[in-house]
Amino acid sequence: MSSRAATLLFERNKDAWLAGLLNFLRFPTISTLSEHADAMQRCVEWIRDRLVEAGLQAEILATGGHPAVFADTGPVVGAPTFLVYGHYDVQPVGDLNLWQSPPFEPTIRDGAIYARGSADDKGQVMIHLAALRCWKDTGTTWPVRVKLLIEGEEEIGSKHLAGLIESNREKLACDYVLISDTAKLDADTPALTCSTRGLVYKEITVRGPSHDLHSGVYGGAVANPANVLATIIASLHDEHRRVTIPGFYDDVAQLSAEERRTLASCGISDADLLAATGSRAPYGEEGFSSAERCGVRPTLDVNGMVSGFTGEGSATIIPAAASAKISMRLVAYQEPDKISAAFDEAVRRAAPPVVQLTIATRSTCGAYLCPPDSPGMQMARQALAEGFGREPVLAHEGGTLPILPLFKKVLGADSLLMGFAMPNCNLHSPNEFFHVRDFELGVRSILRFIEIAGDSVR
Repeated sequence: MSSRAATLLFERNKDAWLAGLLNFLRFPTISTLSEHADAMQRCVEWIRDRLVEAGLQAEILATGGHPAVFADTGPVVGAPTFLVYGHYDVQPVGDLNLWQSPPFEPTIRDGAIYARGSADDKGQVMIHLAALRCWKDTGTTWPVRVKLLIEGEEEIGSKHLAGLIESNREKLACDYVLISDTAKLDADTPALTCSTRGLVYKEITVRGPSHDLHSGVYGGAVANPANVLATIIASLHDEHRRVTIPGFYDDVAQLSAEERRTLASCGISDADLLAATGSRAPYGEEGFSSAERCGVRPTLDVNGMVSGFTGEGSATIIPAAASAKISMRLVAYQEPDKISAAFDEAVRRAAPPVVQLTIATRSTCGAYLCPPDSPGMQMARQALAEGFGREPVLAHEGGTLPILPLFKKVLGADSLLMGFAMPNCNLHSPNEFFHVRDFELGVRSILRFIEIAGDSVR
């Protein structure tokens, strides 16, 4: 068995592969900070060199921003083609005082690698780099065609990715996109994500007086933008914590009894929710469980508010303006443009005419749903089951991956989301981690996937 031979090669060289991952993590590839441009370039060259060593034809693609890497094993007659997508850029590190070890000096503690990007997404990209190199070193021909596209702008919205895919449509053509940028269910149970939520992101600004006013002299006599904004925000939910925007739920599919049972058995529990968040109690739309709220129900949340005096001490003013950033997570069949327009109308209706209201749309993205019974999903399920020794669960990801509807629209390909990170891996937070064991399980699973996919056409 070729996957067995490649797995044995990986096992014999685990320490070297782990050292390679640590090197990968040392690049401070924070895409949103211009001072890290040199690190971004050095990292993309490092990835290209590893892919060349794995026997692929690899090149760096200019994007107008941070570069991407493309690689290809070459055609395999009659076999499916898989495009592995990942990203090498990472989030900013935040407050360094909250890190137990420096974010770009990867440290292994209790079997976990602590570093920015360890789980999102360098550790998971490295799974594929290791699997391809180990397969190549067996001397066995490729049973399927594997392409890779590793970009450097995912953490800043992949603003050049659509153009890159459009202009390289033929080069990137594939049967399925394979992505490892999601999580397992728990320490021992793999997950195969079949849906992600969409997003509509808004910024509301309310302006009242021409300048900040003395609240004793003018309070109660003019519209206070902060008060008005609070009223608008409060109007967007009812007493049952349902979104009040007309038509918001019109296209939301009802969950079947079987879907609810599945979510109850494998989705996040109330206890896990409280342990992960530090919240005092579950809270959300009435009539739904925590698992349903976190993955398959649409939401509306305030992400930030700014107004008036926020410094130390007190200043008795009526602010001239107030603003809020609000995101809506959408589920399958909800149309972002329709929800965006309905939101704008509801906010305008809630705002009194004595203030100036502006609404800006910052981003939109549709939800994504992959048919769980497709041939690709069945291959992925088998590979994860054999890699972990346990059947994977079908998961519903609460976050948004804009690349999924993008790949479907441009390449016509569904995406297979085989993630290997822990769900509590401190994603985007201090002390992000990725277990060494999950790195190893990921390599075994991907090697098995390559073989299963090749066997499917024999």
